[in-house]
Amino acid sequence: MSKIGKINISIPEKVKVALSGNMINVEGPFGKKTLPIDIDNFDLIINEGKEISLKPKKIDQNSKRLWGMNRSLINNAIIGADKGYEKILELVGVGFRAAMKGKQLNLQLGFSHDINFDIPESIKIVVEKQTTIKITGIDKQEVGMIASKIKSLRPPEPYKGKGIKEKGQYILRKEGKKK
Repeated sequence: MSKIGKINISIPEKVKVALSGNMINVEGPFGKKTLPIDIDNFDLIINEGKEISLKPKKIDQNSKRLWGMNRSLINNAIIGADKGYEKILELVGVGFRAAMKGKQLNLQLGFSHDINFDIPESIKIVVEKQTTIKITGIDKQEVGMIASKIKSLRPPEPYKGKGIKEKGQYILRKEGKKK
């Protein structure tokens, strides 16, 4: 039995969940999200718009694996529609700056050129200070992917800690060369 899959998903008051065919439509204050669900293997029961329970039709090795994952995907979609997801990135280094230029994020990261990062439609990026970037969106996976792509432009280095890091991320520091 799946420990995560057994837990029922509670639906907040502002969020509406509807099942149409093999798609789940989640709508809330932050936006809409549609998820595919495997109706052949799982029973999805919506209790009076307050709770969702997901049960496999037959318990075998494959359905055990997918049960918890499907429950987590539905739960993440509901949380995203209700509150949204956000990641905060910090730029550490002399002369490292971020600025918005229309639909692009302009980054100065110590290279001889500026880097322009295209922002997808479903993601909202706000530059709070020149060294702080806030990424928000309805989809947890997409917010994490955009944050990861921005961090990969200049990952933090272990000697001085310069680079792009998430807020609260610990950088393993190394001692420099000794004389």
